[in-house]
Order: sequence, then C-alpha cells, then structure tokens
Amino acid sequence: QVQLVESGGGLVQAGGSLRLSCAASGRTFTSYTMGWFRQAPGKEREFVAGISRSGGSTYYADSVKGRFTISRDNAKNTVPLQMNSLKPEDTAVYYCAATVRGSYYQVSQYVYDYWGQGTQVTVSS
Repeated sequence: QVQLVESGGGLVQAGGSLRLSCAASGRTFTSYTMGWFRQAPGKEREFVAGISRSGGSTYYADSVKGRFTISRDNAKNTVPLQMNSLKPEDTAVYYCAATVRGSYYQVSQYVYDYWGQGTQVTVSS
C-alpha cells in the first residue's frame, strides 16, 4: 500500500507557472505507475499525465501536452508536475494517483488504486 500527499498548489495568473509535487510513502515506490489527474467544479475527474515505473516513459492529455511535464525521483519517492503557460481552464483540484496494475498511457481513473487528497490550482485571467 502507498500513501500520497500533494503540495504546491495555489493562485497564479494566466501565463504563469506552478510546480506540484506528490510525496509517496512506502518502500515499494518503484512498483507503481504514477499519474496526475484533475477535477474542475461540475466536471468529471480527468487524466493529466502518467509516468512509468522507471520514469523513462510519459504520456500526456492533449490539453496539457507541451506545457506540463511529469517526472519522478525514485530515490526520494516523489512525482513532480511542472506546469507552464497556465490557462484559466487549468483551474482544478489536482490529484496524484498510483497503480500497480495499470500502464502510464492508460487515462481511466479506474485503473488507479491509490489517491492523494488533492491540491487546488487556480489560474486567474
């Protein structure tokens, strides 16, 4: 089992940047594919980015491709999400997630077994 804690959310102007981080507990971090999701008010939770167990492969939603970068540090058990060129439509609660059975390119939230509590990102226009 793994516990996930997100940090780094906040308020930023359009065009700005934020760096989210996900800290994972446990000694088997490299067993998990990791992902970031987000949920805006009144909308379903949607996939943002996924990264393989080794960190060698990543996958992004079309809406964030070229602006967001997911990475992982398996020595520190962390998964940063660097967000650049932010837009008002990026406003949402961002969640870190982990799965032992899914792959980094799978976008369904139902593949993921463990979730953090979420961190709010607000982008003003």
